[in-house]
Amino acid sequence: MTSHVVAVALTDGLPIFELSVPFEVFGNDRSDIVSPWYDLRLCSEDQRPLRTTGGLTVTPEHDLGALAAAGTVLIPALPRAGQIAPPPALVDAVRTAYDAGKRIVSICTGAYVLAAAGLLDGRPATTHWMNAHDLAHRYPAVKVDASVLYVDDGQVLTSAGTAAAIDLCLHLVRRDHGTAVANEVARRMVTPPHREGGQAQFVRPVQPGGERGDLGPVLEWARRRLDQPLAVADLAGRAHLSPRTFARRFREEIGVTPLQWILEQRVRLAQELLETTDEPIERVARRAGFGTGAGLRQHFGRVLGISPQSYRHVFRHRAAAALS
Repeated sequence: MTSHVVAVALTDGLPIFELSVPFEVFGNDRSDIVSPWYDLRLCSEDQRPLRTTGGLTVTPEHDLGALAAAGTVLIPALPRAGQIAPPPALVDAVRTAYDAGKRIVSICTGAYVLAAAGLLDGRPATTHWMNAHDLAHRYPAVKVDASVLYVDDGQVLTSAGTAAAIDLCLHLVRRDHGTAVANEVARRMVTPPHREGGQAQFVRPVQPGGERGDLGPVLEWARRRLDQPLAVADLAGRAHLSPRTFARRFREEIGVTPLQWILEQRVRLAQELLETTDEPIERVARRAGFGTGAGLRQHFGRVLGISPQSYRHVFRHRAAAALS
């Protein structure tokens, strides 16, 4: 039985963390768990030395032709994603590997390469939450979901930002070898085999104010009153518009409906209060405009995929550790 080949396609300026994760999961010899283990191969367009963040230099041993011969093709984060186009040679090689039936995986902004190759058209996919809007704008055929840690759509898999690479790589092990093997790898990495919630919980809780456009003052007014009942008619009246005209203009300028925006702001306020105060859940719910703890738990869980109590445990603990 031969090893499953994982070909990692590198570009100059690659973030070292996104490279270290597949190294840790697939590159370490774990044949004491399952034999044979994976065969990790580094590939690039011309096999010249490439610089990573932090000044490290990596010299791939294979060219992009190795992608079509692998079992899994993994594309780490793409440097300056959204600012420069993905390398055409890499895009072509990924498309060729996909057509050959290979499993295609992206980490973080590596999703831009898959999108440029047309592999994400009509598919659900994710990327780093800071790039999700841009990816969706550049490739409107992609069903971008910024709330999840990874998306498994069969032959094509995508992960969210940075540390979500660990979640997706462990998922690949789980898919290939079962839960027990993935759990053992996670133990050796001293990381949870499966994290609660999704990427949405890591999005910056408090959105800066002062949006540009005619609606900016209305949004600031609404943010100061999140603990009070807010209806579309209230915001429309503040903008001196009919509710129908206001709703249409709001969606054009902000990108979501007024009610979706209000819910998002209330969840973000609840995140801030859970991180920075010891107030009981019921009081957090009232201050954020959810009325009751049950209402907070329902909406918080639906938006972030995690309970308020679990969120506070994770992020209050991190804040305390940072200050110690």
